[in-house]
Amino acid sequence: MKPSVCRLATLLLLISGYCTGSATAQFKFELPPNLGGEASTEPVRLEARIAPATTERPALLLVTATVAPGYHLYSLTQPAGGPEPSKLSLRPMPGVRVGAFSVTPAPQIKSYAEIWPGLPIEEHSGKITWFAPIDWSSDLERPTVAGVLTTQACDAGSCEPLELEFTAKPSSAPASAEIAAAWLASPLAQPADISTNSTAPPVGSTAEPLSTAALLPILGAALLGGLILNLMPCVLPVIGLKVLSFAEQAGHQRGRVLAMNLAYSAGLIGVFLLLALLASLAQLGLANESLGWGELYTIAWFKIAMIVLVFAMALSFLGVWEIPLPGFAGARAANDLQQQEGLSGAFFKGIFTTILATPCSGPFLGPVFGFTLGQPPAITLLIFGFVGLGMASPYLLIGLFPSLVAWLPKPGAWMETFKQLMGFVLMGTVVYLFSTVSTDLYLPALTTLVAIALACWWIGRTPITASPVARSTAWYGGAGVAAVVGWLAFSLASYGGHDLAWKPYSQASLAAAQNAGKTVLVDFTADWCLTCKLNLKLAINTDQVKAVVEANDIEPLLADWTDRNDEIKQAIEALGSRSIPLLAIYPAGRPDRPILLWDRIKQEQLLSALREAGATIDNGGELVEPTIEIGVTTGGAMR
Repeated sequence: MKPSVCRLATLLLLISGYCTGSATAQFKFELPPNLGGEASTEPVRLEARIAPATTERPALLLVTATVAPGYHLYSLTQPAGGPEPSKLSLRPMPGVRVGAFSVTPAPQIKSYAEIWPGLPIEEHSGKITWFAPIDWSSDLERPTVAGVLTTQACDAGSCEPLELEFTAKPSSAPASAEIAAAWLASPLAQPADISTNSTAPPVGSTAEPLSTAALLPILGAALLGGLILNLMPCVLPVIGLKVLSFAEQAGHQRGRVLAMNLAYSAGLIGVFLLLALLASLAQLGLANESLGWGELYTIAWFKIAMIVLVFAMALSFLGVWEIPLPGFAGARAANDLQQQEGLSGAFFKGIFTTILATPCSGPFLGPVFGFTLGQPPAITLLIFGFVGLGMASPYLLIGLFPSLVAWLPKPGAWMETFKQLMGFVLMGTVVYLFSTVSTDLYLPALTTLVAIALACWWIGRTPITASPVARSTAWYGGAGVAAVVGWLAFSLASYGGHDLAWKPYSQASLAAAQNAGKTVLVDFTADWCLTCKLNLKLAINTDQVKAVVEANDIEPLLADWTDRNDEIKQAIEALGSRSIPLLAIYPAGRPDRPILLWDRIKQEQLLSALREAGATIDNGGELVEPTIEIGVTTGGAMR
């Protein structure tokens, strides 16, 4: 691979990774319920507890899943050769013993002869509970058992891989009559020690070798599904790249055309094989978990990295800069587009096409990928490889028979127009990828894209005839600016890990807290107020302030003025202000004389105001100010 290619790949990955690497630890990547978050869209809700023992049975570990209408899960005991069975894994817990899991109600037995001939498919829907006997050593007063349910939530068209964590603690509520009856009907399994084992005792049958007759229909569906994947919306923007390269290849020697398409197909299939390895990590013993098809797009930093990459490509198509890959359709003029396509450019296109395809799951692929995740690594590699081969088949055919693209116009000025149109299509892909990102990341991601645009503009305005020093300065200077701006954007957007237990502000909630004798802290803020966000991050949502607020039972209320709210506006005006930021502290003993802090505030200003206000009346009215040592709060009065 040429140095310029390595430089491009390295810089783009560094920028996107540098900007977002810390975001996974700093952000909670979930949409709020009113914006389509988990309260309204999650296909499975999970609850867990430990039901007390009775004279008839031991204590039971209960894991209850509520499956949304239209979805189903596969059972723990799903026979091999079909979809991936669900799995319950428990974290190590010294002194705790857990037996094998049973379930109520029993799974529904269904048949899908066209996909899994002769194989019973065990499905759960509605509300289901897995239960297992549990006991613990006498020195554990209240044991806590943590674990993960690994499953697929499937509807009529697709399956969504899920890993749902749960924590179970002893509960005084007995097990339901249904669970008690199911326990009496189940084999009496003795609890097993989980002090060192990370998973519950194995449930279900072991995988059996697949026959050729059972495998052939799956391979056929994989091949056809891969072919249809070329028509999915995720992939269409990149198909424009191949249209341009097909036009450029017209009239070239057959051997070169074949080499270019083989390189493209190698990149495409190579990513599928890599995804197969990721899907087999657990079976290979390389990790506790495997990564399913499309699961990369559940990782926030990966989505941000893809947004950055597609945006940079779109700017190249629109002529802002040039991707240094031969024949990558990023050159500025139509004549430049007619240069011979390089093997590295073709290979990179294949990689990029497959990565963009992973959010999509076309016809046949849902059952195919569900099937592969339950198979040995060799079968998984084979089936993923066939999906890649199906997707690459049109390009392999054109490589073998170049006359198939004779209908395309000869290379010319039309390629420049087509290239620019594809740039706008890629911009549409950026918008689509943004729709999959948490709203908390919108602002830092957009800020990063502005920095990426600046970097691309800097590189693009440096002519190819410039000295190596000038071009290196443009490349590394632009990448450095983009990385620093992106890092700052994601860092400033994070509130850290010390958020107060904010409640929404209203006149009623303020009055209720005051009537209860509480000191009340009200932050008048808005998403469009940068100073408000700085205050929240640097002065309010800090470990010291949080410790003081919690130790003194102070009620924190958030008055969000992002959208028009007459009640909040009236409250601001009543405090003698017409703008934000504004922080109001209503002392418990004198709620009619609030302490006000305006504009940019510091943590010490807020702590001083809290000292002046005093604690909630139930706390004696005297402020207790804990000292903070390495994240540990210890009581201590400050006078």
